[in-house]
Amino acid sequence: MSEEIEDHRLLNDSENEPFSSVLERRVSRRSIMRGGLSVAAVSMLAGFGLTGCNDDDDDNVSTSDDDRAAAMMLAFEAIAGSKTDAVVVPGSGSAQANASLAAGAAAATTGAYTAQVVMPWGTPINNSGTAWRSDLAFTPEIQANSVGMHHDGMHNFPISEDTASSNFIMALNNEYIDQGALWATQGGPSDTPRPADESRTEINAHGVTVVELRRGDNRVWDVVRSSQYNRRITSATPCDLAGPVAGSSYVVTAYDNTGMSTRGTNNNCANGYTPWGTYLTCEENWPDIFRKDSGREADDDRLGIRSGDTRYDWDTSAGDETESNGEFARFNATPSGETAADDYRNEPRTFGYIVEIDPYDATSRPVKRTALGRFRHEGCWPGKLVAGEPVVFYSGHDSRNEYIYKFVSDAKWDPADANTAGATTDRLAIGAKYMDKGTLYAAKFNADGSGEWLELEPDTIVPSSAGSAYAGMTLASALGLEAGDRAGIIINTADAADLMGATPMDRPEWGTVDPVSGEVYMTLTNNSQRTAQGTQPTYSNDGSSDDEPGVGFATAPVNAANPRADNSDGQVIRWVEPSPGETTFKWDIFVFGKVPTSEDKNLSSLSEQNFFSSCDGLWYDDRGDGNGILWIETDSGTEYTNDQVLAVVPQGLDKGNNDSVIHEGNQAQLKRFAVGPNGCEVTGIFATPDKTALFINIQHPGNWPADDGSNTPDATVAPSGTVRPRASTVVIQKADGGQIAV
Repeated sequence: MSEEIEDHRLLNDSENEPFSSVLERRVSRRSIMRGGLSVAAVSMLAGFGLTGCNDDDDDNVSTSDDDRAAAMMLAFEAIAGSKTDAVVVPGSGSAQANASLAAGAAAATTGAYTAQVVMPWGTPINNSGTAWRSDLAFTPEIQANSVGMHHDGMHNFPISEDTASSNFIMALNNEYIDQGALWATQGGPSDTPRPADESRTEINAHGVTVVELRRGDNRVWDVVRSSQYNRRITSATPCDLAGPVAGSSYVVTAYDNTGMSTRGTNNNCANGYTPWGTYLTCEENWPDIFRKDSGREADDDRLGIRSGDTRYDWDTSAGDETESNGEFARFNATPSGETAADDYRNEPRTFGYIVEIDPYDATSRPVKRTALGRFRHEGCWPGKLVAGEPVVFYSGHDSRNEYIYKFVSDAKWDPADANTAGATTDRLAIGAKYMDKGTLYAAKFNADGSGEWLELEPDTIVPSSAGSAYAGMTLASALGLEAGDRAGIIINTADAADLMGATPMDRPEWGTVDPVSGEVYMTLTNNSQRTAQGTQPTYSNDGSSDDEPGVGFATAPVNAANPRADNSDGQVIRWVEPSPGETTFKWDIFVFGKVPTSEDKNLSSLSEQNFFSSCDGLWYDDRGDGNGILWIETDSGTEYTNDQVLAVVPQGLDKGNNDSVIHEGNQAQLKRFAVGPNGCEVTGIFATPDKTALFINIQHPGNWPADDGSNTPDATVAPSGTVRPRASTVVIQKADGGQIAV
């Protein structure tokens, strides 16, 4: 989630033990670990890189030199932080950036890197598009035929295996809009009631952009405007509903009395993909586009549906003579008709899902896979694939003191369903096979490094260990639902997790999975509502307990697992399960963030080459032979540096007796690779299969990129004056054409 549109309201009033308290207890167990682990504990942690405890005072990188020797090494020198209107990469022209941060060390000898802008906001995606110019006045039609605003998650899909590293389909999230930039030619958006065409233009700037990208002979990447794959999916695009909620009374609206479809996907933040070749876009801060002034339900309060206004006031365009089929009225969910079939009281319940898109078929409709839960999804990442085992997906609810979820399919993975580039396959039918039927779980992290997945099914019994007044009752009964009402559980996912005693986390955002080991990494960005040890929790929506419908944590104290009150810098957590369908796991902290200007404890002993704050984007870049690079992106430009991209090879790193896997003895392995321009968030990441090009996104830059009249300028060049800012994708390549980072 972009820091710019973060919802600062606390919506989880749960009394569940917060992750901070679990982590604090975990960290406090270091003295026990120094004294030796029990046989049971050693068995639990074996194979996860978390044992390796020794009595050495120097906290060695690993207890086995062979482990580190076998690991791939990064072949670039860390660059310094930057506060400029340009992207900085190794060797990009800044003397400060090019120099090694190690005293007296020479600059990297593996060659400089280039960084090129590609498909910035407003780039035409077809032959009906209008060429970008700095004074372009956007209309609904122009925006519908152009790349959307504020790039976020993205993924690449091969058209042919032979050209997968030079020509592919790119699916890109457009999370939200900058009204100042969008309406720059008229001095900003109009007052309410909003003109219908302004609302339509903004609606068309949200959603997803799907385009074909191709690398030219000059190694410059650009959009193939004539491609059959190119399309926009916006906040107005018809979408199918699938899974438990589809066809239920919860989603009956005036638009579709059958409850089988809706319009649009919104605030698409991080992303995911499936092994059968589809794109997953994830609806995060969608509650802000709706209002519901009366007739509110528990889920409206729990997820933060507004009352009295909406973020962009699209609802005020309702009643315009050009309005079609309630296209603006739907954003006001206040009941106005005799039944739900007569108004849009249920419109918000058609949002908050994982949305599956077939990038290979521009005529296909997106499908909202409701079985994976309804909340503010940050992203959705597939777990390790094992033939004959379930397919699993992980997702975080990106709000303070919310939860991490896992979906386990009923169907077992069949390798015959794997994507084949160029094949004519009904990929959405395969998606239905694995994503419409299964079990949803919420995570509980225990202080001893173990964890469990808590089942969220109608007949699941609320455990006494959760401390709920409803202990011993079924989840359906505790939530006031009919027996067997799985759709109701999904609609009330967060309340169900409250009752089961899931662990409230410090804003779980991006996740990623090592496909060989099955280790799962997830960023916990920050939590300004984490209070000091000994304080009492408070609750949202004037609640006094998470047992109450629609109530969650407002503030939660530290007490064992996250030792930093007012956690401004965040951390990366890691866990691993015995097999995909298992409901137990073991976990530890991979790295704690820290910058010199924050008051957080420097628990990972970070230094000038890797200080970071508010980790957000995350990607495990598999490099084969059991090796890979973990890329970490940030969303909290600080006085120290703009947002950035860091890299580390996890293999061979050992936690030892330290608070995290990254610590004083090995922190030099974590290196700053790139820094974004002033005002931006760095987000979205993937590499071509041959690892010669790394793609990242620059969201909400302040004064960037330089406007040279093209859609492919040099990302490392700062504008000579003030420009109309354009969120953009950036492709980073080695000047010599070699593989990135090694």
